[in-house]
Amino acid sequence: MSAVYINSTSCISVQDTLKDHFFQDLKADPSVQVLKAIDPNYKEFIPPAMIRRMSKTVKMSSIASNYALKEAGIEKPDAIIVGTGMGCSQDSEKFLKNVIDNNEEFLTPTFFIQSTHNTVAGQIALGLQCHAYNFTYVNTSSSLEFSFLDAQIQINDGEAENVLVGAADEQTNRTMELYRLNNTIKKEEDLPADYLHSETDGVIWGEGAAFFVLGKDKTENSYAQLKDIQIINRLNTEEINSCIESFLAKNKVKKEDIDAVILGFSGDAKSDVYYTKAMDLFQNSALLYYKHLSGEFNTASGFSTFMACHILKEQQIPDVMMINATKKEEIRSILLYNHLAGSDHSLVLLERAL
Repeated sequence: MSAVYINSTSCISVQDTLKDHFFQDLKADPSVQVLKAIDPNYKEFIPPAMIRRMSKTVKMSSIASNYALKEAGIEKPDAIIVGTGMGCSQDSEKFLKNVIDNNEEFLTPTFFIQSTHNTVAGQIALGLQCHAYNFTYVNTSSSLEFSFLDAQIQINDGEAENVLVGAADEQTNRTMELYRLNNTIKKEEDLPADYLHSETDGVIWGEGAAFFVLGKDKTENSYAQLKDIQIINRLNTEEINSCIESFLAKNKVKKEDIDAVILGFSGDAKSDVYYTKAMDLFQNSALLYYKHLSGEFNTASGFSTFMACHILKEQQIPDVMMINATKKEEIRSILLYNHLAGSDHSLVLLERAL
């Protein structure tokens, strides 16, 4: 497939990523089990009567997509594609609670209707009055990557010129309780988390929404060129380096040509070994990590893609993201590697839009 361009990007996250020049204000908090996204002033964008009926995922996505479209100078995209791991789980929990509290009788369908995973893409389309291609991918940690692949296909096949692509996930109280019980979330006694040299299992959980406008043509404001994506469901730790090498070879890129590698270290000792192995390949690259800033969640790769876009455009790397001391004079290419608990591995190759 031909490369496409990321012409705008927006993110709501644990960091204040909606404001300008946010690089210097990035802060990690390794001492809490759950990180909450910073809420913008939703009333500036959404009527108060509608806000009450929206889950956090829909609200975050509505604002982030609005920012991305505005930056790209597009009123209606030719397609809307959204990735999510958990969907609108707040409304799912409300519906299930009603089922239990009312003994499965006299149930209103509102929470059920609003709990479906494609609610986000649907609400964005309704807000824009956009009747174009509308699709949702639910593929755990590779949901955004599948959305990017679909957008590439739409653009390469001539079905679309500009595609709104996003990823979002929210937290819910009951799900967080369950994650604590099954040790998905780190125990209190294992905090503060050591993301790079962890000896304990579990992660600090986060949330957020990231949106991008992908186009077939480069613009003055383009952030990056999306060169290629590869997704693999299962890998042994011994296979990861050969997998990365074959991915780079397919794109006629040498590992020495990769200026920066963004790895998804989550502080989970069991699954972070993949990233430790991958680091061995890139002795001359800047090695970065990001989940200490965003938390771990199904679509955390949206945050890393957002950061990669800004690094390529602004040609600087925040010190808080750096694993090693390597710094390149020019950052032309970035490789992103992510997985969730050792499954659904994704590789994304971005290049500077020149």
